Amino acid sequence: MFVTISVARQSKSLFIYSGNIYIFWISYGCHSPQVNNVFLIFMRSMTTSASIKLSVLTGKIQQALHQVFAEQTWWVVADVTNHSFYRQKGYHYFDLVEKDEYSGGIVAKVSAVAWGNGAIRISEFEFVTGQQFKNDIHVLVRVSVSYHQVHGLQITLLDIDTNFTVGLLEQQKQQTLLRLTTECADFIRKAGDRYITRNNQLALPRVIQRLAVVTSGNSAGYQDFKHTLDHNLFGYTFAIDNYFTVVQGEAKAELVQQRLIDIYNSQVPYDAVVIIRGGGAQTDFLLFDTFILGRAVAKFPIPVITGIGHQKNETVTDMMAHTATKTPTKAAELIIAHNRSFEESVISARQQILIRAQQMFSGHFQSLSYLNSSIINQARNLLATHKEALHACNNVVLHTSRDILLNNHRELIAVSNAVLSKPRMMVSNRRNDLENAIGKFRSFSRLFIQSKRGQVAHYDTLFKLMSPANILKRGFAMVYQDDQVISNAANIQPGAHIRVVMQDASMEATVNTKTNNTHE
Repeated sequence: MFVTISVARQSKSLFIYSGNIYIFWISYGCHSPQVNNVFLIFMRSMTTSASIKLSVLTGKIQQALHQVFAEQTWWVVADVTNHSFYRQKGYHYFDLVEKDEYSGGIVAKVSAVAWGNGAIRISEFEFVTGQQFKNDIHVLVRVSVSYHQVHGLQITLLDIDTNFTVGLLEQQKQQTLLRLTTECADFIRKAGDRYITRNNQLALPRVIQRLAVVTSGNSAGYQDFKHTLDHNLFGYTFAIDNYFTVVQGEAKAELVQQRLIDIYNSQVPYDAVVIIRGGGAQTDFLLFDTFILGRAVAKFPIPVITGIGHQKNETVTDMMAHTATKTPTKAAELIIAHNRSFEESVISARQQILIRAQQMFSGHFQSLSYLNSSIINQARNLLATHKEALHACNNVVLHTSRDILLNNHRELIAVSNAVLSKPRMMVSNRRNDLENAIGKFRSFSRLFIQSKRGQVAHYDTLFKLMSPANILKRGFAMVYQDDQVISNAANIQPGAHIRVVMQDASMEATVNTKTNNTHE
């Protein structure tokens, strides 16, 4: 009979011949001084019979293995396969295997179990790393070796090194980041602790409305994302195009990359691309730590927002993307908050415009009121001045007329005296002269008064024509710069801000060009 037992990097051979038991132990890298070299344990049967009971044989095996492995433990690096977990009892049953690093073939394999403290350590491992203890994970575990007469060889997991698993994944991630900055230096560079990529240097549109979503069709994270967008408190609506694919498994990175290519080839003017998935174990996110996906996201010409449910660490894709969030819901909230920020800026600008308009209206209303009062006062002053002048002219006319009348009366008396002393012809001639003088006097007085009244009417009309309201009604406009009325364009340059006041409106304008008028 020949039996071979393998434990990680250790193998044992048990050879039974003619009632004698020979155990050969070959050790590879074992830390125990008892098993550092090849040794032989020889046990001879105490009986002289040709056969023994099975219990005697298993007892001798148990005794031999106990002498070698009693009170000893080993830290073993291996992969987990054939894992099964019995939750009610808290038992883990699995195989530990070692694979050839080049061919991938199994070099060593042994069955193992974990219960009690070992199961507690596995739970702690899952909590700290976010990695479920399952098939195809690479672990560093502390084990003990024992032999039971009924259950056979037993490898028991006593502890598991969380730092080994976390460190291994982090090492792979850092290698990927180094490769990205080395091979893609034209669109990826590192600045401090941050990675500057072509994608995260893109500007998000002021309002995000059209989205391309890369996710799994049955993902709960996608449902959360969609629900958050559809039921936002502000009533925003979004146009969403779904690009469903598998978002789990390191080998599926090419599928996600292909979906990005499909988005680019669609030529649809998306505002942003959203990559989302629900939560899971740390190894479920290895897809997002791959080189090909990190490179594709870093150089993608549309801003990429990630919400891949990884609560503990950033993935390579997060670092390469425009904006990274922890969960699909957070990604949706980010988009809503971005749009809300724009709306608030518009509301704020509207409030500022209203306040400024009210201030300007109040200020210009006061200016117009002051100008109106000034015009009325000046008109009154002019009217009073010309009224006094008119009274003075009237007094002059009255006194002049009286003097003329007196003079003519004297002349009339003289003529009357002459008439009395001269013939009737002279009287008649003098009467004609008197009538002509009276007519001339009346005509002169009427023309003089009409002339003065015409001057007064002219001034009154002039005052009315000088009124800004009449000027504006005739199609003219008043031009203000810095709240000052300007009468020539000497100080106005292109780009200057002016205000044009017409009869029915006031307009703000910016001077684009200026052409000087030449007068010959």
